[in-house]
Amino acid sequence: VVETLFMLLTEHGLLLVTAKMLQHLDNVIDIMICSSVVSSLSFLCTIAADRYITIFYALRYHSIMTTQRAVAIIAVVWITSITSSSLFIVYHTDNAVIACLVTFFGVTLVFTAVLYLHMFILAHVHSRRIIALHKSRRQATSMKGAITLTILLGVFIICWGPFFLHLILILICPTNPYCKCYFSHFNLFLILIICNS
Repeated sequence: VVETLFMLLTEHGLLLVTAKMLQHLDNVIDIMICSSVVSSLSFLCTIAADRYITIFYALRYHSIMTTQRAVAIIAVVWITSITSSSLFIVYHTDNAVIACLVTFFGVTLVFTAVLYLHMFILAHVHSRRIIALHKSRRQATSMKGAITLTILLGVFIICWGPFFLHLILILICPTNPYCKCYFSHFNLFLILIICNS
C-alpha cells in the first residue's frame, strides 16, 4: 500500500523525489516486504510450537507460556525478521541471500510438519484408546484429524511453495526462457503469500 501510494503521488507530480531518495524508499519498502515474509513464516512456526505445547504440556502450559515469554517471543521474531531482511536487501545481488531464504522455508516447512504430524499421531493413538460406542466414530475422529493436518500443510505449501520455487529457479536457471516465464508471475506468488495469512 505504501509503495503504491508513493508511486501514485510521484506519477501525478504531487511528490518530488530524486533518484537517490527513490532508491532509498524502494529499499525501505523491500525491507518491509521481506520482513513480513520472514515474520509470517516465523509466526507460523511459533503457532505450531504453541499448539504443540498446549497438547503435550497441557497442565503446565500457563507456567511455560507466560505473558512475558509471549511478548519476548513476538519481539524476538520481529527484531530478527527486520535485521535479517535488512541484510537480505543490502546483499540482494548475492545468491547466498536467496539460498538462505530457501533454506529458511525448508526448515520452517519441516519443523511445522513434524510438530503437526506428532500431534496427529498422538490424537490418533488417543482416539484408539478411548472406548467408543461405535467403531465408525473413532474412524471419523482420526479422519477429521487427517483432513485438518492435510489442509494445514497443504494450504501452507500451496501458498508459500510457488514463491520459494521462484527463488530456487533464480538460483538454478536465471536465464532459461521457461524460468523467465515463471518469473513473470511473481506478483501472483506474493498474493498467495498474503492469502495464507
